Amino acid sequence: SAFTTFSSLSFTSVSRGLNTGLRMSDEAASPSLSFNPDETAVVLIEYQNDFTSPGGKLYDAVQPCMESTNMLENSQKLVAAAREAGCKIIHLPIVFEEGHNEIGKNPYGVLAGVKEGKAFQAGEWGSQICESMTPLSDDIVIKGKTALCGFHSTNLDFIMRQNEIKNVVLGGFLTNCCVESTMRQAYELGYRVYTLKDCSAATSVEAQDSAFEHNFGMFSVPTTSADVLAGLAK
Repeated sequence: SAFTTFSSLSFTSVSRGLNTGLRMSDEAASPSLSFNPDETAVVLIEYQNDFTSPGGKLYDAVQPCMESTNMLENSQKLVAAAREAGCKIIHLPIVFEEGHNEIGKNPYGVLAGVKEGKAFQAGEWGSQICESMTPLSDDIVIKGKTALCGFHSTNLDFIMRQNEIKNVVLGGFLTNCCVESTMRQAYELGYRVYTLKDCSAATSVEAQDSAFEHNFGMFSVPTTSADVLAGLAK
């Protein structure tokens, strides 16, 4: 159809950097970053044992991607420096009660796997935030996340507006699932969104690279932890 042809041409052109009227953020072409820590939140999506730690129910699926970017070590360094600079650190775990009744009886897609695998179950080790990313007393832990988007079932937007946050720096799991859903909604809510290529992970390196190459530049400024740290130091 004409619509299909238009859509295909438009998005193909964007991915190749041609001038179609659709813009993607280009990290290489962007000016150096600069952040006001008082207006900046680092939002850490699902740094929980089921993803991050050997023995976690989804660890084997994300381990290659985690190791390819050294994401846990990068995340630790970023969070420590961001805290010191005065940024708000926000943890965004996903947790389900026993039975996963928050998910319907006939789920499909990614939530079907979560329910069948009994992942992120409340009170179990797998749902706990991993030791290396343990929240400190001044951090905020958002409760109630049972959806993919970090805003959908939580008060994340309220908390950030109460703290006068304008810049949102995102990292975590899965790059092309909960991180992407949260990124898109943060963009629509008017935040300035930054996504961390070296502090996120998907179930394959190919999926990770594809998300950043084709999608993330439309709804965020894709960047790295080193660039964010440099921007906080200005």
